[in-house]
Amino acid sequence: MQPFQHLDAVAAPIAQPNVDTDQILPARYLQKPRANDFGQFLFHDVRFRKDASEAPGFVLNREPYRRARIVVAERNFGCGSSREHAVWALYDYGIRAVIAPSFGDIFFSNALKNGLLPIVLPAPVVATMLDRLRAVPGSRVVVDLQAQTVVGPDGKMHGLHIDPFPKHCLLQGLDELDYTLSQAERIEEFERRYESGDA
Repeated sequence: MQPFQHLDAVAAPIAQPNVDTDQILPARYLQKPRANDFGQFLFHDVRFRKDASEAPGFVLNREPYRRARIVVAERNFGCGSSREHAVWALYDYGIRAVIAPSFGDIFFSNALKNGLLPIVLPAPVVATMLDRLRAVPGSRVVVDLQAQTVVGPDGKMHGLHIDPFPKHCLLQGLDELDYTLSQAERIEEFERRYESGDA
């Protein structure tokens, strides 16, 4: 996955609470292989009409939100089932960060493991961001992971919390397997010491 360090991007507002993983990625796409571009299925049933044409009212179908790489959402984003595919759909579409007052627990964990940064900010801060994004389409949000800051569309800076391990992995672009492989020499050294009785 790509390293996440500094992101300055158009943000799309999704001012609806309890956006669940079935809305983010409908269940009928769960059997697709990971090699597929899951971005084409993101929010499929609200992005597209039954004739496969775009639903003009959906935020990601409108300029300038088509270019969004950040989503600002209402509370409990990513609730529902545990499907990791919902994160894949956001990531493959180009979304690298989601800002919300709260997230579904499993979605939050899956996001960190797959290169998507979930950012929890206070509900009043998120509400102000949503208002600004709707009032001034194309407004940008800046996320600096190293500094752990978010600058909203109104120019105000906010701190973001992230544990050290997922922060390291995101900065380096490592998933859990990549991280394990990066520790191969230390693992081999431990195994040698263990086999010799020195561990």
